[in-house]
Amino acid sequence: MAKVIQFPVPNPEKFGFKPVRKKKPDSASHKHGQLDLFGEAKIVSLNNLTPFEEALMLDEQGDNRASLQYQKAIDAGDSVADAYCNLGIIESGKQNYTKAVDCFTRALKTDPRHFEAHYNLANVYAEIGNLALAKIHYQVSIEIEPTFPNSYFNLGITLAMGKEVEEAIQSLLTYKSLVAEDHVAEELIASLRGSLR
Repeated sequence: MAKVIQFPVPNPEKFGFKPVRKKKPDSASHKHGQLDLFGEAKIVSLNNLTPFEEALMLDEQGDNRASLQYQKAIDAGDSVADAYCNLGIIESGKQNYTKAVDCFTRALKTDPRHFEAHYNLANVYAEIGNLALAKIHYQVSIEIEPTFPNSYFNLGITLAMGKEVEEAIQSLLTYKSLVAEDHVAEELIASLRGSLR
């Protein structure tokens, strides 16, 4: 007689930004996700994804339709700040910096403490050379998420470009304390310390 063994479905952890995903409905009432054959009839969607989740999936696949789907998520009121933020990343990748800034600020209008929107807005401002605004948004992102190392690294670069050398060194040292080892950061710190002499 054969014995059926159920293996657990792995849930791999992703590194870097973790997109906000909505919790799936509890399927405890339906054993193994099966429908009750004798209950009342329901229309079951074959696609259980929200507009935001569908946009995220398209985005992760590099599908150009992601932008339109993020807009549908915004129109539907589904994860509005996250949708605007991800739309801003797409626009920034196309070097549409004005649209990117607009998307990130709309995300912040929806959620003023949206970490990714502050961080990405800082990156756009640094890219276009507005170091003062980049510095402010990196600092806000650090206030919201003090253990995210890239904020300190990028703030250090921004401060160095603005000739705030001692502050840049401190920011890079904080970055180094949060990561295992980074030779680029060590070289930058040594170079900045040399410029103080």
